[in-house]
Amino acid sequence: MMYYRAPVAAASANSDSSSSITWGWHYDNYVPTSRQISPSERIVKLVSRSAVVIFSRSSCCMCHAVKRLFCGMGVNATVYELDQDPFLGKEIERALLNLLGDYSKTSVPVVFIGGKLVGAMDRVMGSHINGTLVPLLKEAGALWL
Repeated sequence: MMYYRAPVAAASANSDSSSSITWGWHYDNYVPTSRQISPSERIVKLVSRSAVVIFSRSSCCMCHAVKRLFCGMGVNATVYELDQDPFLGKEIERALLNLLGDYSKTSVPVVFIGGKLVGAMDRVMGSHINGTLVPLLKEAGALWL
């Protein structure tokens, strides 16, 4: 999900001109709906779009390590930087923490492969070390070798 700041024309009562420029957040794939989607539903929708999905924070060193692991393996993972989403980032992060349950004290990184929750950094690295990560990636179609 990409978002960007774009100028939005807004009427200004205090200026001489009929309009002025203000900045607002916009999603490039935003489609207005008649009801709000819950963070859990949003996660399911985002995870279904790609073979490997990483929920991350841009300043998190563990998130960086997971992203580098997949990049080094030649996997093109979809990364959602939750701290860069001013609309739903915090809500999605709370929903991810609920999905992880009691075993994890941190909400990111969270990795989904083939639409299934793999887990946080400890589970991903454990799978990599014991050799079960590559078969998961092959099964999901994220790795061909």
